[in-house]
Amino acid sequence: MKKGKKTEHTRLIAGFIGLVCFLLMLTACGDGGEAASDQAEAQMHPSETGEEVNIDESEQIPVGILHSLSGTMAMSETSVYEAEMLAIKEINEAGGVLGKELVPIVEDGASEPNIFSERAAKLLQQDEVDVIFGGWTSASRKAMLPVVEDNNGLLFYPVQYEGMEASPNIFYAGAAPNQQIVPAVDWLLENEGTEFFLLGSDYVFPRVANQIIKAQLEENGAALVDEQYTPLGHTDYNTVISRIRESEPEVIFNTLNGDSNVAFFKQLADAGITSDDVTVLSVSVAEEEIRGIGADVLAGHYASWNYYQTTDTPENEEFVAKYKEAYGDDRVTGDPIEAGYFMVHLWAQAVEAAGTTEVDAVREAAAIEFNAPGGPVVIDSDNQHVYKTVRIGEVGEDGQFTEVWNSDEPVKPDPFLEEYDWASDISGTLAGE
Repeated sequence: MKKGKKTEHTRLIAGFIGLVCFLLMLTACGDGGEAASDQAEAQMHPSETGEEVNIDESEQIPVGILHSLSGTMAMSETSVYEAEMLAIKEINEAGGVLGKELVPIVEDGASEPNIFSERAAKLLQQDEVDVIFGGWTSASRKAMLPVVEDNNGLLFYPVQYEGMEASPNIFYAGAAPNQQIVPAVDWLLENEGTEFFLLGSDYVFPRVANQIIKAQLEENGAALVDEQYTPLGHTDYNTVISRIRESEPEVIFNTLNGDSNVAFFKQLADAGITSDDVTVLSVSVAEEEIRGIGADVLAGHYASWNYYQTTDTPENEEFVAKYKEAYGDDRVTGDPIEAGYFMVHLWAQAVEAAGTTEVDAVREAAAIEFNAPGGPVVIDSDNQHVYKTVRIGEVGEDGQFTEVWNSDEPVKPDPFLEEYDWASDISGTLAGE
């Protein structure tokens, strides 16, 4: 455990002050403050903060969960939060960690990087957790990175990203670019066409991902016909669709995030552009996003991930059944959901192996294997990323993916693309962004 633990008396005082502030906030909302009240509820309803303040250190271990439960990324991150809570429930029912109950302290990053930074500091400094499970966008991860490093905490991050990063205080449970982006481009070049339109949200992941893609296209003699970015939460894609019509790409490589995907795909379909006209491959549209967009709109388009609800393993059959039992038969699983689930179990196993939640000891013990729903995963001790099988899937009318290609075996993570000669001139530049 960390130094400087609060006394129980101090914890009770902090809990009382927090309760008073919360009651004052509710009073200030009044009848006309429904939006503010809803946001406060989104931040506080999962965590039951009155109980969380009074952690019994002899019987309980606090863990932080930090996701966007409001804002443009909520449609994606809420389901990851639910998967993490399911894993915590399973671990507690099996006897906990080191014989102690895990107590989740949940915070809302509200789709804003500065809020992720503030909430991460609160979890590590005030709540004194040793680990945070959370984030989605690279902007949120990069906002949390200096906080976890400065406070020597651990962040388990569940989503694919642009690479060019390795921190001793972060475990990367999503794909590195050689486990998603690079093989997706290779597959598209071989099967769908060589004229690419790059469309992304305007922040670090899409911009760096597209620098990688452009270098890969140049290496293969393929053409970039256009490159467009829109702000997170953007909803008017008429201009972008006009540019798609003008440039006539064979492939759209889509790195939009959040509910912008809903607007883009629906407006693309309304414009009469279907998968028969142009192939769209996405790297941030999974089964949960398909529910929001509509399978009829997305059918025939593709995504590159490491897991689908349809992935055929005994562990996945059990996982899907548990997730639906917990959250409803109409719910779906997806890659970030699966990663959120297994990374909690990975951390718990590492703590058991270390015999403590102390960060340095857990890091040393973390090169372990877990039979995840998508197949066995193991942490690479060289860079704290996870070996993952790459899968290209086609969206069906039922909203599920049919695998059209996979890598046959887990791929070693290469976050800095050191194995690719064509990336040698750009990796240094990308690493500095």
